Amino acid sequence: RRRQVALRDVWPEAIDNLASAVRAGMSLPEGLAALAVRGPVELRPAFARFGAAYRASGRFGDCLDTLETDLADPVGDRVCETMRMAYEVGGSDVGSVLRTLSELLRSDARTRAELETRQGWIVNAARLAVAAPWAVLLLLGTRSTTLRAYDSGRGAMLLMIGAAICVAAYRLMLRIGRLPDEPRVLSS
Repeated sequence: RRRQVALRDVWPEAIDNLASAVRAGMSLPEGLAALAVRGPVELRPAFARFGAAYRASGRFGDCLDTLETDLADPVGDRVCETMRMAYEVGGSDVGSVLRTLSELLRSDARTRAELETRQGWIVNAARLAVAAPWAVLLLLGTRSTTLRAYDSGRGAMLLMIGAAICVAAYRLMLRIGRLPDEPRVLSS
């Protein structure tokens, strides 16, 4: 999950580098291979392997399939499929397609970051909801009558049941509030 988050943040930079390479006159395969040198550090090894495979075979589609597998990332899948379409269709619109892709990835990252912030609110609310009854119990525990009430076997059992319910509710809240992982729908 951390790797996907880190890669999500660097993909727009990689696409910008690729768009610059295409504007400078490089072909898509050359531009992708150049990301091994000029691209984000996290992606360089995968693009270095792509470049070596492309130089060895010259088959762009097969090398893209290998790159998709190597990256194992939902955003990488979208990028690879966009490159495949741009390569097959060709034309002068490749630069605008890459710019649009970069903008979409940035927008997607912003939206995801906002959702993760709101998820943090849910997690904090869950922590507060679990901690509040125990804080009240601690405050009440300063009175001797409260301590005597929980000093019996029934009182201890009640505390254990309350603790189990709090743990279960907290885990349920975290599960409900968790953002789904982005599926790899385009992978081959």
